[in-house]
Amino acid sequence: MTANWRNRTLWTGDNLDIMRGMNGESVDLIYLDPPFNSNRDYAAPIGSEAAGAAFKDTWTLSDVDEAWHGEVADRQPALYSIIDAAGMAHGLGMKSYLIMMAVRLLEMQRLLKPTGSIYLHCDPTASHYLKMLMDSIFGAGRFRNEVVWERAGPKSLASRRLPRNHDLILSYEASDKAFWNERAAFVPYDMAALDAKTMQQYSHVEEGTRRRYQLDNLVNPNKDRPNLTYEFLGVHRVWRWTRERMEAAYAEGRVVQTAPGNVPRLKRYLDEQRGRPLGSVWTDVAISTNKEMTGYPTQKPLDLLDRVIQLASNEGDTVLDPFCGCATALVAADRLNREWAGIDLSPLAARLVLKRLREDRGPLFDDVHHREDVPVRTDLGELPNYRTHKHTLYGRQEGICAGCQVLFPFRNMTVDHIVARSRGGQDHIENLQLLCGACNSMKGAESQEYLVARLKAEGIRS
Repeated sequence: MTANWRNRTLWTGDNLDIMRGMNGESVDLIYLDPPFNSNRDYAAPIGSEAAGAAFKDTWTLSDVDEAWHGEVADRQPALYSIIDAAGMAHGLGMKSYLIMMAVRLLEMQRLLKPTGSIYLHCDPTASHYLKMLMDSIFGAGRFRNEVVWERAGPKSLASRRLPRNHDLILSYEASDKAFWNERAAFVPYDMAALDAKTMQQYSHVEEGTRRRYQLDNLVNPNKDRPNLTYEFLGVHRVWRWTRERMEAAYAEGRVVQTAPGNVPRLKRYLDEQRGRPLGSVWTDVAISTNKEMTGYPTQKPLDLLDRVIQLASNEGDTVLDPFCGCATALVAADRLNREWAGIDLSPLAARLVLKRLREDRGPLFDDVHHREDVPVRTDLGELPNYRTHKHTLYGRQEGICAGCQVLFPFRNMTVDHIVARSRGGQDHIENLQLLCGACNSMKGAESQEYLVARLKAEGIRS
């Protein structure tokens, strides 16, 4: 589906409202670094580029949280059960945090293309609960990896537990068609710091170039290959290559015979190999350098985002970061020739991404589109005026108001958007309901679950 926004768009606002207004299946990769439920307050140092950036990562239940909970219960009963169980096991703070995350993850699942992936950055505080949410939303079979990123070496602390020095990244694929860049799953060898195993494997050093290589087998294990059976350098064998290719490689110095009569072998150079296979424990990505640092709390390094983006997307693909903060993911995506969109509550993010891109692209770079509106979906086709659904809705609800649950005549009902249009809701009948005049006035532009919470608080609805 075509995106209903321009490349390099950054929204200031609530990411839930904005994502609801974005076309479905329009994003190739989602990376999010949301609050961790760390029970801490964060603020950028005075005088830093990110001065003024602050957020409180402490969660408590409120009527709005309960409204989101009602939405999750309606759309995903299994998800509701997970959140409820987490609340009983860990407390209301965790329950509130997971409600906030669940309603947003549901929208992200809708936004991903079948070839897309999502990478959620968290820490051990809530990673186990977040994985259960993602198992429920994306499917347990779509789980790809739990990456452990070592932020720094362990500190010596006088406590009754080991110091925490790692974050986690949970990755899921949208379907079995999800893109995976196998070439990016290897780390280039550091020729100045090779481990003993690699040095043993590539034990030969070429004179002059000082390139390391190993001697590899050129004999074909399949003996029934007449077209590959011939004598070369006095040795008759079934070879892996044709005579023409063998002679060309010999002329280039890549096929060697260590002594007359010995079986010729291939020089396989270390610096031409794909590199060291990348595992799920990343100890080689350092925290942000001083040159990168903006002072933004919880800033992540560009090298980390480079790796994620290269693993799960192609050039020209669209990357979304719905908690973009100081916009590291957006800067990395731009440098890697991906299209991108970002969302953050703070207007500071828009200033930081433009400043950081100008440092990369040049001082005149100005191709960032800052928006504060909620986009309007264009993937639902031409919809009739929402009021034309009143008769259908009256029959569906059997004349009962969706708020106070009282039976009303047809003329006393009004058509209401369950999710307000100002918050990304559409005119599709699935987003419409009938309310009596009093309930419609009470709800305003809030959610249906907000209305229900208000009615219960006033004793109007049980």
